[in-house]
Amino acid sequence: MKRCFLYCCVFLFVFVSLVPFYWILASSFTHPTELFSIPPKYFPKPTVENFRNLITQLPFAAYVRNSLLFAGGSAVLSVLLGFMAAYGFARYPVPGSGILLLGLVLSMALPEIVTVVPLFRILRNLRLINTVQGLVLVMSSVLVPFTVWTLIAFVQRVPREMEEAAIMDGANVVQRLWHVVLPVMKPSIATMLAINFINAWNNLIYPLVFSSTEKAKTLSVAATEVFQARTPYGRPWELISALGVTMVIPAVLIVLVSQRAIVSGLTRGAIK
Repeated sequence: MKRCFLYCCVFLFVFVSLVPFYWILASSFTHPTELFSIPPKYFPKPTVENFRNLITQLPFAAYVRNSLLFAGGSAVLSVLLGFMAAYGFARYPVPGSGILLLGLVLSMALPEIVTVVPLFRILRNLRLINTVQGLVLVMSSVLVPFTVWTLIAFVQRVPREMEEAAIMDGANVVQRLWHVVLPVMKPSIATMLAINFINAWNNLIYPLVFSSTEKAKTLSVAATEVFQARTPYGRPWELISALGVTMVIPAVLIVLVSQRAIVSGLTRGAIK
């Protein structure tokens, strides 16, 4: 009886989680004239017209390129800086480092909207408004605190004896980081890269505020532009669904490709 109840709960959870995604997927392949048919068609005849219209009505290639550069650059830069900072906090504690780390963690509590004005002024002074480089710098600064806070625990689990042996062999700090610490932390690094990529990929507020042309706009901004359009059927829900499916694909692929590393990174140290 308990097992049957458990299976029912799992089935209900999976059903509630997957039905919205299936509806978006089905809507993206449904012709606009059939999208609001009564009764609704749960298994419509598929068509790629919505994706074709999405590509022709928007600078789609530029938006995809900007999104990949923005998310990929933010993930790599934030993990690189976060890894080095986490190593410093874990291996070279100094007076006041605890307070500094606490301030870094508390900075995550700041709403993104609060930081928009000062960040805009900084980027304007650096002439990085409406550039992918500026977006990468801003998003990396947002992702670094969480990355540092997460990676510190993993750095502390790396045996000090391994580094001491490398020191005896004459290795400097950079060599210890690259040849000793980094190989042991590969699953954790891969986990943070995946998490930070997805966070940057889905971010809307910074690309929306700091980009004004297709030179730096991302797919998340394109979603707001498509939503503002009007058709004889109201909002172009078929295009919105097609764009939503397009944005979900990279995140799903990253999770599928790196799922083993993610599970290993999240569970490392749980069992000795």
